[in-house]
Amino acid sequence: MTTISKTQSNLKQQQQSPQNMSKTWYSNQTGTYTSKHPQITLPADPFHNIVSHIFSHKHTGKTALVDSETNVSFTYNELEPLVENLASGLYHKLGVTKGDAVLILLPNTIYYPVILLSVLYLGGIVTTMNPFSSFFELRKQTLGVQVKFAFTLFDRFDEVESLGVKTVVVPERVRFDAKEACFSTFYDLLYGGYKLVKREMVRQDDTAAILYSSGTTGASKGVVLTHRNLICGVELFVRFEATQYEYRPEDNVYLAVVPMFHIYGLTLFTMGILSLGTKIVVVRKFSSEEMVRCIDRYGVTHFPGVPPLVTALIRAGKSGFGERLKSLKQVSCGAAPLSTRTIDEFMHYFPKVDFIQGYGMSESTAVGTRGFNTRDVHNYASAGLLAPNMEAKVVDWVTGLYHPPGKTGELWLRGPAIMKEYLNNVEATSSTIDKDGWLHTGDIVYFDQDGYLHIVDRVKEIIKYKGFQIAPADLEDVLASHPDILDAAVTGARDEEAGEVPVAFVTRRPGAEVSESSIIEFVAKQVAPYKKMRRVIFTNVIPRSAAGKILRRELKDKSFSRL
Repeated sequence: MTTISKTQSNLKQQQQSPQNMSKTWYSNQTGTYTSKHPQITLPADPFHNIVSHIFSHKHTGKTALVDSETNVSFTYNELEPLVENLASGLYHKLGVTKGDAVLILLPNTIYYPVILLSVLYLGGIVTTMNPFSSFFELRKQTLGVQVKFAFTLFDRFDEVESLGVKTVVVPERVRFDAKEACFSTFYDLLYGGYKLVKREMVRQDDTAAILYSSGTTGASKGVVLTHRNLICGVELFVRFEATQYEYRPEDNVYLAVVPMFHIYGLTLFTMGILSLGTKIVVVRKFSSEEMVRCIDRYGVTHFPGVPPLVTALIRAGKSGFGERLKSLKQVSCGAAPLSTRTIDEFMHYFPKVDFIQGYGMSESTAVGTRGFNTRDVHNYASAGLLAPNMEAKVVDWVTGLYHPPGKTGELWLRGPAIMKEYLNNVEATSSTIDKDGWLHTGDIVYFDQDGYLHIVDRVKEIIKYKGFQIAPADLEDVLASHPDILDAAVTGARDEEAGEVPVAFVTRRPGAEVSESSIIEFVAKQVAPYKKMRRVIFTNVIPRSAAGKILRRELKDKSFSRL
């Protein structure tokens, strides 16, 4: 794609020699990186909440949300009244008021943003979950957040109600019979004609959402996000990116496959893009065939994804479907880094599509970095440039020294998008956000000489072999280049002599007969001796989260039992 940013000429002027650049976006004195993008003015009114913020933006968008399966849609003219209707129903019928916690346990649906925004309209607190969460996980989060009300599908109704939570069943299919008893409450809340309730006086500092995250260390914790945080997600991530391109947001069509319960999809599809007037095509259940059909049928221009979705696009390209996907302008990838081979494959099959990666966390409201390609700089392998209004440091996790461009260390972030705290966990909060406001991400990174961020690995996932530190992602990149390997993950296994040794979990391509010894030899030829693979375990699938991250903890348990 040859679409070029309005600000790219300014950025190009900033991309000077490393010596000159260090004076503009990196400080040798403090070790602080600042954004190369201009500062953005954020709302100053302390009572400016996220719902008011989204609907305060004027645009000429027509269709807001489309169900990919049925073509049922909500227009932008209908969207705000629907949010107000549902908020009024929740208030008058269920008694939802400011400060009440409401669980959304749903897959992607065009009702998702309406439900979420209606709760926030009332000053309620939204907490989201993967609809496939176990009952144990459901109980833990429900009790932790003190959930009072919930929205879920019929097959989870009894489980949620058993926890003492008033539950509303949302129809799985957009076209539903309002006379069916299980759907009557939802229909009544949405279309019951309740007296309009006034929008609550909500402060920017009030809690808006509690999302559970694995965090930088240990078990999952409740990430407390305020209305200010969500406004920052909209402005510093979604709306800012939209200003970087010459085409109008109203002319774009986004495909919503990334789950809306995750911070990535939540910031994009339930809030940010709705402030732009852009059409969102919502996919309830993903399949490669459905993805290709939707892109062609709806003229999808933008496809935000995670690594498995990008891989699915590549498979479509290999099978000849790539010739059909002419409407695509941009594919973006977040949540987990892609291998060099995967990026190269994507660019081979989709050379005219702008490919970018990004970096963000639940703890930073998805704000961090975002890819930025120009005519002269195509930095596909990086996670992009630091977002406006954000600062970063790269810190040696052993010595605490700050590192300049080109040197690797733990990423620290600071700015208005950083979470308020971890829910009811002072110790975890203080160990993650220091007294100066720096969020210690636990991610190992470096900035290159042009200011682009590169993700290396996780501090807590580093393999320590005889005092040497091995990043699993380095070995995974090598494994990904093997022609007979479909997917791979590396973790450390305990070893009495070495402390830890690297172990690979490998999924072979169909029909491949590659052996453990040949893979060990293949890797050994490309890495330092201490990084050599000690074991290879063949598996049918590499466990990943809904966001595409490798679940190394599961692999660690397996590697301990196998060695």
